[in-house]
Amino acid sequence: MSDLGDFTDFDGDDDGSGEDSAATDAAVDDAPTDDRPDDGGADTDSTTETSDAVADEFASVGVAPTGEDRGIGVVSATEGLRISEDSQETELRAYVTVANRSDVRIGKYLLVPYDPEASGGATAGGGAGGERLFCRITALEYAQEFRADDATEIHARRAMRQGGIDEQDFKFVATLEPVAVLYRDDGSEARSASNGRAAEPRDGELKRRMTDRVPKPETVVREATDTGEIKTGLKIPDDGVFLGHLAVGGEKVRTGAEPPTIDYRLKDDYADGDPLVFRHTLVAGGTGSGKTHSAKNVLRQYLADDRTYPVGDGGRDAAPGLVMFDPQDEYAQMHDDNPDLDDAFARRLEQEGIAHGGVDDTIAFVPKVAGASYATSDHRAEQVEFTIPFSMVQDNPWLIAGSSLNGNQYNALRLLLNRFTDDYGDGGTYQQFTTFLDDPALREELDETGRVHEATFNAVKRRALGFDGIFDQDARPITERVHEFVRSGGISVVPTYHINNSRTTVTVVLALAALLVDQKLSNDPEYERIKQTPLVLGLDEAHNFLAEVDSVQGEQIVGKFTEAAKQGRKERLGLFLITQDPQDIAEPVFKQINTTVVLNLGDEDAISAVNIPPSLEQKVPYMEKGQMVVYSPDNSDPVELVGLSRCLTKHD
Repeated sequence: MSDLGDFTDFDGDDDGSGEDSAATDAAVDDAPTDDRPDDGGADTDSTTETSDAVADEFASVGVAPTGEDRGIGVVSATEGLRISEDSQETELRAYVTVANRSDVRIGKYLLVPYDPEASGGATAGGGAGGERLFCRITALEYAQEFRADDATEIHARRAMRQGGIDEQDFKFVATLEPVAVLYRDDGSEARSASNGRAAEPRDGELKRRMTDRVPKPETVVREATDTGEIKTGLKIPDDGVFLGHLAVGGEKVRTGAEPPTIDYRLKDDYADGDPLVFRHTLVAGGTGSGKTHSAKNVLRQYLADDRTYPVGDGGRDAAPGLVMFDPQDEYAQMHDDNPDLDDAFARRLEQEGIAHGGVDDTIAFVPKVAGASYATSDHRAEQVEFTIPFSMVQDNPWLIAGSSLNGNQYNALRLLLNRFTDDYGDGGTYQQFTTFLDDPALREELDETGRVHEATFNAVKRRALGFDGIFDQDARPITERVHEFVRSGGISVVPTYHINNSRTTVTVVLALAALLVDQKLSNDPEYERIKQTPLVLGLDEAHNFLAEVDSVQGEQIVGKFTEAAKQGRKERLGLFLITQDPQDIAEPVFKQINTTVVLNLGDEDAISAVNIPPSLEQKVPYMEKGQMVVYSPDNSDPVELVGLSRCLTKHD
């Protein structure tokens, strides 16, 4: 390839003759003055006077632009403007000025007034702005300002040698997605506009409605920086359970208010519908995503001093209790303060109304299991041992059914348990039950009467064995500790980290969960304390307990939790599920989840399972620790958040 040389030194007056031209110029310079063409008799003085006159004629004049630039750009109608019921047919674009281009990001929230003249002097809060379109940037694009081909060698090498890029040679266009129309409503009848359309009142409560108008071309587009406008546009409630701060691309949205961040909260007042705690929550995130850190911060808000819910017939209010099943021995630390919370950070939390600090009423209920001992120095919470009485199996035979019992075998197990209770009473132990199954006369009797076939009896016996180390251990039964286990305003943590057998862990967790769920759903509960206490049931590694398994046991477990989720609003029972494998949660349970909090996930199946909008789904694999997407249809539009950088309680 030939060398183009330094084409940046190209002289536009050059006639292109190369060396001949240069030689001619030199000859002219060296020629005697008398040999040069006559200048018409003009002398040097006249030439100088003429140059001065020309200079005076074209003297530069200082010019200042009128007014000030507002916003980040204007609505562009170059390719048309269209608002449609079909989002695929909506065309809304904005030209972004050069000075604002470096600050524009996909996902940024913008405002476009429908009456530019009325909004010209609007305050940040929009008090004089009338209706305005709240929208978000979904795409950014550079386009040629002038018809030119920049995919050439000359263009490329010129750009490579220059120190910067002249962006004025290009258009920078943002594609906008309409979110809602913001307007003021004081409850009075709106006055009629000159075009016959009802104009919204300028004063009153800021509200939103679906997008039904198209903005005018060349309308100034500005960044949404007012907390009220952004919260209204995204339907974020002002009060409720704090989750994090609104963000775009991992950076917190900033406003001119104090504090400058925008807090995101879940509805928690019956005046706004059912509190979303009783509509159930799922926290999904991979290892190292900040899942436990975030879960602790949310759960701490449910234990705030002033948080209560009506119970019974509504005659009294009670603080919720939290029962947390903890496979990694982390949640009992909620008893202790976080030593990393300094006074300045604590003051900011108090300013935003965020509950923080350890919960004194935290007890670790340690299941007594043969061959396992619990010893920890990670928290200062009280430790109480308990055992699972075999009597709990009578109401929930699936606890010892195993995952491979079929329908006939499960029915046979129920019959055997009923027969056992008749013979031994409600206080019969697991050891007595195994002795009961060893009776050959019983097997022969049931086989001869046709009630249980011998092969079925033997299958049930094999699967019912192996629970010796779980039931009736040397500790008080949990049924005698219900008043300690369920406490209004308290946290009961059930650690299972010290249990080495997964079958034992599942049995313990499901036995306690079934006790709580059964009593909550019962019309004639044995334990009124459970029935009358608003309850949050936390289940870490929920995929290990609520997977959809093709067995009688799996059907019973999923069915019980699905019914609990359906009745949660009425019975003041909220499920708080935490998992790194959301795709393994049984679909009937998943469908009852109203609030999904998604942190970083790397698995495509897990990401698709959480069922968040595609625009947010693609961000999930790239989110840093503490970043999250919240999808809660009954609370707000889907949003991106950044959680608190520090845990509100101890977290190692």
